[in-house]
Amino acid sequence: MPILTAHITAGCSSEQKKALLEQSTQAVVKALNAPLHSIRMTLQEYPADCSIVAGEIGARQLIYVAYLIEGRGPELKSALIAALTEAAATAVGFSSDDVRVIIRDVPKTDMGVAGGISALAAGR
Repeated sequence: MPILTAHITAGCSSEQKKALLEQSTQAVVKALNAPLHSIRMTLQEYPADCSIVAGEIGARQLIYVAYLIEGRGPELKSALIAALTEAAATAVGFSSDDVRVIIRDVPKTDMGVAGGISALAAGR
């Protein structure tokens, strides 16, 4: 039940944003072997004057925040970081230096899944 938000500096075309959503979703499928139907993602775009990187206002950046049901090990998390970074490079041309990935483990009791029940109640 991966849920992702990509925070990105404005400036990408609609086609690039769609490619980012699609390629990021496929990166999650590949890295975590997650079923496509369980993946949710949103894109949050910020004006250049609302972003700063290393002291530079408006510098390009993309920050992924991925919420995962607890239990995945460091190898899978590393694979996800690499896959999402590659998706950003392919979809919108960002350098790996401009991409960050934050992974948040969510206890099974704290993640709602299909049917309005917790991941724990769903046997995940």
